[in-house]
Amino acid sequence: MKLPAIAAAIVLYAATVQADGIDGTYQTEPNDYGQVGHVQFLDCGGKLCGKLVRSFDKAGKPISSPNTGRNIVADMSDQGGGKFSGGTIWDPGSGKTYKSKMQLEGDKLNVSGCVAVFCKTQTWTRLK
Repeated sequence: MKLPAIAAAIVLYAATVQADGIDGTYQTEPNDYGQVGHVQFLDCGGKLCGKLVRSFDKAGKPISSPNTGRNIVADMSDQGGGKFSGGTIWDPGSGKTYKSKMQLEGDKLNVSGCVAVFCKTQTWTRLK
């Protein structure tokens, strides 16, 4: 009896993710070296996570990265209305993890990482 309830919950969660449109892969802004990444959002145990799936140099050529396949966004909760919070974001450049929130506006995802009151924000663009 529990299996149908679990399956229904998964379907409902997947519908919620698609309703707010977060599904897909997004390109980050360039880092200090001009490199960009592609981050794919997935359901990770009922929360959203974002996995780094590809990296590119400043000329746009694919590069090998030891961080490929690693979740850089973790434990995000869908707040509705394109807002996501309660999770963290990992900065591969510094190796630090920050509290994070995100706001989806069309194909733009405003992503912020914060320590206390100090925040850094990037706008990621959904890939077609």
